[in-house]
Amino acid sequence: MRSFLFCFVPLFVSVDAIGLLPLFFGLTQGIPPERFRRIIRQSVVTAALVALIFASAGASLLKVLGVTIADFMIAGGALLFAICLADLLSADKAALHIDTESLGAVPLGVPLITGPAVMTTSIVLVNEYGMLPASVAIVANILIAGVVFWFAARLHRFLGRAGASIISKIASLLLAAIAIMMIRKGVLSFLG
Repeated sequence: MRSFLFCFVPLFVSVDAIGLLPLFFGLTQGIPPERFRRIIRQSVVTAALVALIFASAGASLLKVLGVTIADFMIAGGALLFAICLADLLSADKAALHIDTESLGAVPLGVPLITGPAVMTTSIVLVNEYGMLPASVAIVANILIAGVVFWFAARLHRFLGRAGASIISKIASLLLAAIAIMMIRKGVLSFLG
């Protein structure tokens, strides 16, 4: 249970479902209810499959490339920090023009739900806590994102644009702290 919680929290911050809410709402506005539900299912399935495949094969890929976990932690932490810094300093998430037939898979499933933050965090968590707790945490967080998307209109009305933006910035700040922790652990692992 403890390993699951240690995996769940960084992934919860990495997925940032509430932070994605304004973008999701904008992308799906005016879509008929049946299509809306299909987009949510498509995004959850795509995100979960990509995240689980990357979590299970990521370490092998790194090994083939000659990259150590410490290297990946430092690089992944630096990348996460850069992403968080860009999000913290930007006024709004970028608007996207996409095809509604593939909206659930791209960009919602990948790279918005399962993007660099989730991939980097997943591989580090699998290495540190094992595949089972990391996989359960990945699936749980992606399902939470699906639930948030399901109730997008209600949540957006409740939080408002400013509330969703504030929550997104807080999540980015927490993710930046996790990125620094990953860099610190990678450096200590490299030196040790």
